[in-house]
Amino acid sequence: MEILALQDICFSYGKVPVLKDVSYRFETGKMYCIIGRSGAGKTTLLSLLSGLASPNSGSILYDGKDIAKQDKYAFRSKYIGVIFQSFNLITKFTAVENVMLSMDIAGVKGVNKRQKAMELLAGVGLDEDEANRRVLKLSGGQQQRVAIARALSYDPQIILADEPTGNLDGETQKEIMDIFRSLTEQGKCVILVSHSPEVAAVCDERYELKKLSGKNNPKGRAVG
Repeated sequence: MEILALQDICFSYGKVPVLKDVSYRFETGKMYCIIGRSGAGKTTLLSLLSGLASPNSGSILYDGKDIAKQDKYAFRSKYIGVIFQSFNLITKFTAVENVMLSMDIAGVKGVNKRQKAMELLAGVGLDEDEANRRVLKLSGGQQQRVAIARALSYDPQIILADEPTGNLDGETQKEIMDIFRSLTEQGKCVILVSHSPEVAAVCDERYELKKLSGKNNPKGRAVG
């Protein structure tokens, strides 16, 4: 089922065009990879999908409705879970406190937040001791798992991740990708931005962005 769509998206930083006429469609239960060289607009596209930025023209539809006509804060805190490249965890907090804070911000009610956070962290492979450590005491791979658990804390339908395996070793990369695959099997739509051929190869569909240059600006295109 289609859950998110880009329709003829154009975006510029000032007078510098970054994206032109990009039209992509995303379904639940699938994992997508947006690929492209540095400067092609991959992270910008992720910001647009998450509602953190707005296109100059074109539409972004969530469940058939234009997100420009919705409350962007509610959209981000209910339907979209974002995993940033730098994780953006609060380093003075423990792993479980980071996940609980996310639930507080999203307004999650009617659950034992600590228990739920511990369950989410266990689900991404962190034990109780690791869950109760301050973030700075965790490895890069463990921090990535915390970031995933935090993104799942309010049960969004879509997960967006910016270079989720960029600084991880091969074994940890596989484990993280297995987590994303499990999420798609649960019916979520997972959209990754990556320059890694290994990551792209295990996704269900790939979209390639070309860096804009000159007058004949190429459009983003599907690559299978």
